[in-house]
Amino acid sequence: MKRKEFIGLAAPAAIGLSVLPDSLFAKGSRGVESARDLNAYLRSLIEVDEPSVDKIIVGDPDTLISKIGTAWMPYWSTLKEARAKGVNTLVVHEPTFYTHRDLDETRGSYLSSPSPAKELFMEQVAAKKQWIEDNGMVVIRCHDVLDKIEGYGIPFAFGRALGFKDSDLINSLTYYNVYGIETQPAIEVARQIALKLKGVGQPGLAFYGDENYPVKSVGLGTGCICDPMQFMELEMDLAIAIDDSVSTWIQTTFAEDTGRPLIVVNHGTTEEFGMKELSDQLNKSLDSLETIHFKQGCSYRWLTA
Repeated sequence: MKRKEFIGLAAPAAIGLSVLPDSLFAKGSRGVESARDLNAYLRSLIEVDEPSVDKIIVGDPDTLISKIGTAWMPYWSTLKEARAKGVNTLVVHEPTFYTHRDLDETRGSYLSSPSPAKELFMEQVAAKKQWIEDNGMVVIRCHDVLDKIEGYGIPFAFGRALGFKDSDLINSLTYYNVYGIETQPAIEVARQIALKLKGVGQPGLAFYGDENYPVKSVGLGTGCICDPMQFMELEMDLAIAIDDSVSTWIQTTFAEDTGRPLIVVNHGTTEEFGMKELSDQLNKSLDSLETIHFKQGCSYRWLTA
């Protein structure tokens, strides 16, 4: 990738638009009418390890779909916005009920929390579940599938959002990609990435390591599967991790001590693009059903003094 190509912000991928062929998503797309059909269709895209969290989390599986919504996180506010826009089936990437396995969780931290925390958590779970059911909505989770689909999933969409192309890939494993760039100081690469992410609510990022470290390759992972210690064998010069996968006393300290540059960004920021691409693909593949994407991006509000 040339320097001017990496800096450029005008490409469709920079705002999460799909630039992908339809072949994979067209497979098995006919006859999707109910939430059950849509869940089965999404699960048919690639085989994942079981038990998977990809399933109907809450709601009646036989609900006939009026409109589909996609979002990274099923915040209650997003669910209410979706309902107001005629969406009754929301496809999300992350949990609805505050723990990885949602209502099937047996080891969630809130289950073993002391009172009153446990009671407050349980009350909130019950209230949100009741609201979803009372309003005839269905929440489907597409997590394992979207993380794993080669060329389509979360890490590839994030790479495209940063301006990378498949032809820039120099190393890749399931969940991890390393892209080649023209050699630049680490701080310059970090600034360019920060510019790319401004449009999804993240006007800055955390940088660790040597600002002048020469970078000719950039590595990134998938959601919480992006601890740079876990994919260092792919030999990237600069690693991108998310705030849910690193600890400030471990990976970031290692980066400072070794000089190996590390960028940390928000979890929601990195996965926004994959959910937008999923929305685009569903609109193309399920032409009888409208899909609306609910943009979320960075999951917290940036405040400066």
